[in-house]
Amino acid sequence: MGVEPTKLAGSYVSRADGSRATILLKVRNIKKIMSDKMSSSRSFTDLECWHYAHEFVKTVYAVTKYYPEDERYGLTSQFRRAAVSIAANICEGYRKLSCADKLRFMNIAQGSHEEYRYYIILSFDINYINKTTFDDLENLIGQVSWKLNGYAEGIRKNKDQRETFNSRSQSTLVSTNEVS
Repeated sequence: MGVEPTKLAGSYVSRADGSRATILLKVRNIKKIMSDKMSSSRSFTDLECWHYAHEFVKTVYAVTKYYPEDERYGLTSQFRRAAVSIAANICEGYRKLSCADKLRFMNIAQGSHEEYRYYIILSFDINYINKTTFDDLENLIGQVSWKLNGYAEGIRKNKDQRETFNSRSQSTLVSTNEVS
């Protein structure tokens, strides 16, 4: 199943007043959640990539809660929106009927992933988070990326299989018509 998400226990973030706040987060055991799911998905909540993205969103909200007040409409807002975007695009793409539409939404999610990777770097560079929190966030988004890329690859392979099947069906139909 892979590596469990990193716990951010003991990490800290800077507060606006210069003090530090310790983050004690418990990231769900996604491996356990997914082992309880059926192998075929009926909802976006059955997707591993969504669970990892959702955990990341919750972590971003917990971390950015301690950003300076003057960042409320700046970095805090941007960071949160980018984090929510990946999970939301996985959800929206899940219900699309065509593989091309599904892949488009996964690509948008991947773009949001890179956007919030930058916000993690910026947060560290301006001392809003420490090195431990930076490393924990980087590890968690790496896991999100890995699961998201795997899901997108599965969609591509499924699309290729359908196209191969359809082209074989077309050639069988042509061959049958030529014999008649």
